[in-house]
Amino acid sequence: MSYARSIRIEFNHCDPAGIVFYPRYFEMTNSVCENFFREVVGYSYHAMMDDGIGVPTARVETDFRAPSRLGEVLDWLLVVERVGGSSVTIRLEARCGGAMRLVARLVLVWITPEGRPARWPDRVRAMLVAHQEEAEA
Repeated sequence: MSYARSIRIEFNHCDPAGIVFYPRYFEMTNSVCENFFREVVGYSYHAMMDDGIGVPTARVETDFRAPSRLGEVLDWLLVVERVGGSSVTIRLEARCGGAMRLVARLVLVWITPEGRPARWPDRVRAMLVAHQEEAEA
């Protein structure tokens, strides 16, 4: 099973031409990941910060397929592609009316309070692996 979330393109996302300014897509990818961790994994970024840990983005690859415009709604799809010892690879797709606008792959890394990568906690890893298996079915 994949995770889906819709985001309406607002004025603050756009450049003077009325299309999404590309760095704003990265804010949206972060929002989709943050909501995935809260709603699916059961460990919000807020709770992680309270615990002194986090899942920063270590790598991002993005293919911009077509521009998105003010007022449009992007339907985001998140798929867990790979769960490593301390990292997870996530594919994100954004569509509008079925037309692909963006495909991104992100690698997030589990970071300790000391700022070092570490193995996923068992509960978090189990949720990511279960989601990955469902995505591949």
